[in-house]
Amino acid sequence: MSNVKSIGILTSGGDAPGMNAAIRAVTRAGICAGLRVHGIYRGYRGLIFDEIEEFSTQNVSNIIQRGGTILKTARCKEFTTPEGRQCAYDVLRRHEIDGLVVIGGDGSLTGARIFANEFQFPIVGLPGTIDNDLYGTDTTIGYDTALNTIMECVDKIRDTATSHERLFFIEVMGREAGYLALNGAIAAGAEAAIIPEISTKQDQLAELIQNGFRKSKNSSIVLVAESPATGGAMGLAQRVKDEFPGYDVRVSILGHLQRGGSPTAHDRILASRMGAAAIDAFLDDQRNVMIGIKNDEIVYVPFTKAIKNEKPINQELMNTLRRLSI
Repeated sequence: MSNVKSIGILTSGGDAPGMNAAIRAVTRAGICAGLRVHGIYRGYRGLIFDEIEEFSTQNVSNIIQRGGTILKTARCKEFTTPEGRQCAYDVLRRHEIDGLVVIGGDGSLTGARIFANEFQFPIVGLPGTIDNDLYGTDTTIGYDTALNTIMECVDKIRDTATSHERLFFIEVMGREAGYLALNGAIAAGAEAAIIPEISTKQDQLAELIQNGFRKSKNSSIVLVAESPATGGAMGLAQRVKDEFPGYDVRVSILGHLQRGGSPTAHDRILASRMGAAAIDAFLDDQRNVMIGIKNDEIVYVPFTKAIKNEKPINQELMNTLRRLSI
């Protein structure tokens, strides 16, 4: 039997739809297992500055449908220092918390791994990020909702693109990962996706325009990941204006629209399963693992693998997009 009797939950980094569903699941599954559960507000900052409240089931009532995170989230420079992490550990000890659930993306889990190793402290991570860029899990909490938001926005923009016979570059989130751009392009019937995993040299952009758009279409939609590797939607649009002045080019940057909104059924179910699995991990004496999902089965992924390994893009998806955009 695990030595963990009291746990804390925090959300860190960028918010993602479904985080509240995960908080709810961790809280209720933890209480059901006889554990004390504490909510830690504003991420690692709240851990250092003692913004901690013991939770009951009532604290997480009526939140499964809400976007964002009731625990709030904040950047914390102090946690990047040994002194800040020592302070955080002292706060946990003071509250008699002996296990931690961290819901967040790559940066959040990196901080969790460092803290866990320094103090031999049991931590279980949940992949909460719309970017879907964590290795070891087929999907992350918030990704499906963001993807649906992108699809709905592109559907609306296409009406204008078609009416005015324009080429639209639509920028979506994903600084180092092109999952939103690629799958969003397929879902919305876009003509192309420009993502950081694939080189975007000038001659490739020219080939995209000459061989793709000029065949049969007067208007086109291209989804662009916001990564510096792609040049961003503004940069690509400027290149088209300079090199192909015959095109009427417009840019739409979706920005934080993608992070907001009520989570989809898929994200609510995923977050609920992962939150309950986090409690199972503690009861099984697992530590320093991220909860993932593979082929619809819950898996435990060591932090070292989840953080250090790059999640590859499925080349079949790229081929599908190319074939369907003719």
